[in-house]
Amino acid sequence: MTDYGHDLLLGSFLTPTAQAPERVVDLARLSEDVGLDLATFQDHPYQGGFLDTWTLMSWVAAVTERIHVAGNVLNLPLRPPAVLARAAASLDLLSGGRVELGLGAGAFWDPIVAMGGRRLTPGQSVDALSEAIDVVRGIWAAQDRSRLVVDGAHHHLDGAKRGPAPAHDIGIWLGAYKPRMLRLTGAKADGWLPSLAYVEGLGDLAAANAIVDEAAEAAGRRPGDVRRLLNIGGRVTAQASDRFLVGPPEQWVDQLAALTLEQGFSGYVLGGDDPALLTVFGREIGPALRELVAAERAR
Repeated sequence: MTDYGHDLLLGSFLTPTAQAPERVVDLARLSEDVGLDLATFQDHPYQGGFLDTWTLMSWVAAVTERIHVAGNVLNLPLRPPAVLARAAASLDLLSGGRVELGLGAGAFWDPIVAMGGRRLTPGQSVDALSEAIDVVRGIWAAQDRSRLVVDGAHHHLDGAKRGPAPAHDIGIWLGAYKPRMLRLTGAKADGWLPSLAYVEGLGDLAAANAIVDEAAEAAGRRPGDVRRLLNIGGRVTAQASDRFLVGPPEQWVDQLAALTLEQGFSGYVLGGDDPALLTVFGREIGPALRELVAAERAR
């Protein structure tokens, strides 16, 4: 594995609880205040106790100035990709280029069906996501005067209007774990965004990374065309430990720097909704991590 050389991105992974809507907005503002680059939000449209993620992203973009916003990851089976593409481009234009597009193929099929979605097999859901990426990129290609046609098994466009183009090159980041999704990530996506809690260990990350690399090369791309991000959790403690991200800030810095320099990860998104931990992550761990990675790269 290798360091792909991307600038580091640090972010928060926030729960869009509807019972206290001001809390998640305050945490997003705090994320910006402490120097983080991203505020990201779960997306479970079938969850009655959650705010709608896209509405929340729009609100947060309006009350912040610098931080980027993203779904982590958006539930594609309940969000038609052509409409989602136009919504993303619109919010990107309104926010001055501060939107990224995290996408998921869908997982909780009973509530998805209850909300009007169509149940898909695992293979069908990957095919649908692949088609959706073509739809999204086609909508964003506003300078292309050809008819937008996507004749897929799950998504069908026949001459849809293109545009608007987003304000910046929005990254399409996929939440992927299984080999077929990883191959799709390497072939078509701009980023890979797994959660550390859903993998067995750092060795599994390395194996999955290799699949992404191989798929990128098979598609005529460079492995470095795919940014590697990671949803993380942990605890800051006074004493060091042998556990990953359970220890003092300097332990976090060393462990995350190793992931960057040895496995190519360049985005770390911290979950937990803990303002104290977010503050330490943004003000202490983040600057020290950037400094260490820059020094090692300069060698």
